[in-house]
Amino acid sequence: MRGLSRPALRAGWCGRLWAPPRRALAASPPSPPAATSGALNPFDRRLKRKQKNWAALQAEPAKCDYLREEVGGRIADRVFDITRTFPLALDVGSGRGYIAQHLTKETVEKLIQVDVAENALKNAVETEIPTVKVVADEEFLPFKENTFDLVVSSLSLHWVNDLPKAFKEIHHVLKPDGVFIGAMFGGDTLYELRCSLQLAELEREGGFSPHVSPFTAVADLGHLLSRAGFNTLTVDTDEIQVNYPGLFEVMEDLQAKTYF
Repeated sequence: MRGLSRPALRAGWCGRLWAPPRRALAASPPSPPAATSGALNPFDRRLKRKQKNWAALQAEPAKCDYLREEVGGRIADRVFDITRTFPLALDVGSGRGYIAQHLTKETVEKLIQVDVAENALKNAVETEIPTVKVVADEEFLPFKENTFDLVVSSLSLHWVNDLPKAFKEIHHVLKPDGVFIGAMFGGDTLYELRCSLQLAELEREGGFSPHVSPFTAVADLGHLLSRAGFNTLTVDTDEIQVNYPGLFEVMEDLQAKTYF
């Protein structure tokens, strides 16, 4: 990946391939987000939508998309590993179409792209697959049960407030023999940045508070997916290291990405 010099930040991501042959539970239909306490909702979804819309309108939105491009390509490779054609697929948190641009119409005949930010969908990368763009929250998918043959998601689900519910929503819209392939940041992502900020704050303030978004531990994801009704789970982990010349470059890059 893009290399300059230290410091280096690790982006640990977890790619997983699930093919549930039989539906184990039924989820309730999508409903609008309810107002709950801040303790239950660590992320401000409205603010996140504004951030993603802002990033999509920058002069060169693709300048900081190298990590999304890389992971999107790896997810597409997993789709190609499955020797079947998917008549209808769903990309949850599609952004500018980082997965779709790597897919072919021989593999996916039609694709629905869903994202909370309308500007990201408007600036989506062109693909040979017929696509429909829908503005919706990943936690509240506006689709009927047993709709899709394939659901994919790349570097989006770490921003939802209720990950178990998001998994249930995905399971709900999948057909009984459908496939879900997704990637999200793992628990060790930005480990160096978190440690540096904590050490600096301990030295100057005598204590520290979190400055980086929390990430789900890889060991917990299998359990969450099983509870959502998925089976035949395969969990892979990988690590991508990105090097920066200094902290200011790190913060500028993270702000432009709106990843964390």
